[in-house]
Amino acid sequence: MTALLSALTAKVRHTAHRTPLACACAPDAVLADRDDATVVRHGDTVAKAHAPGTDPTELTARLKVAAALSGTLLPPLGDAAVPLDGRLVTFWPAGTPVDRDDPDAAPWEAAATLLARLHATSPAELPHPLPDMRGPTKAARAMTRMRDAGAHPAAAPVERAWATLPAWARAEAPAPLPKLLCHGDLHLGQLVRTPEGRWLLIDVDDLGLGDPGWDLARPAAWYACGLLAPDEWTRFLTAYRAARGPAVPADGADPWPALDVPARALTAQTAALAVAKSVRENRPLDEIEQAVVDACDRMAALPPELAPTTTK
Repeated sequence: MTALLSALTAKVRHTAHRTPLACACAPDAVLADRDDATVVRHGDTVAKAHAPGTDPTELTARLKVAAALSGTLLPPLGDAAVPLDGRLVTFWPAGTPVDRDDPDAAPWEAAATLLARLHATSPAELPHPLPDMRGPTKAARAMTRMRDAGAHPAAAPVERAWATLPAWARAEAPAPLPKLLCHGDLHLGQLVRTPEGRWLLIDVDDLGLGDPGWDLARPAAWYACGLLAPDEWTRFLTAYRAARGPAVPADGADPWPALDVPARALTAQTAALAVAKSVRENRPLDEIEQAVVDACDRMAALPPELAPTTTK
């Protein structure tokens, strides 16, 4: 166990009980232990050590927004992060995650409804100003990770696909207006069910203002790559529209003019991370990783008149 993980485990135990006495809780559970986040659960409390270099002012702003939007976002336990072993740590009530072994029970409608509610929240009504959401920045970092990993034959189509994107989607220019409240890293792993049975969004690290289409981009990209069944995509999109989400037209018009650029960016990001992991682990791409690389190849092969423009 690393020093951080040991310290975080002790901290979450203390936060859960506010006492040094032994408890009857289940054993501590390490929910994640990555470079960008370490997450530990004890009883009904979860502690998260955020990525090194996390801006404390921006994190505090995100925590305040999560607390204010407690019907959409899981509210934190406390309104500020605490320092621990050189990292910022936040505390959260525990919830039940989506069951990865039961894809038929995936809460697509709940995810879409929560997103629509988030996107419809006026930035002017937030309790604290927020920075831009970090979707494009994370995509650009994924490309850097791929380049730093070393040579791989699949890197070329990913680079070509990346080059078709407008500058804002590559985090090289400001995103087009208007900027709405966005989650910034939406996938089914970002939902938990509360003891009362409500689904809520978690993980505020990328919460900010930007193009709401980015939050629909991952399921859109997976659908376009053939990795998400058409009926699941339809369930998600229909629920988002029914909840009056502003990222796509509500009248049933084609959603792809709004989703094309973010979906392409997420495809390139996913492929870049897959290639970097393949190099690091010295193994071939698996079936899903190859599918997103193949999608990049198709993106790069589009004629110029069908390539995305510099706006949505």
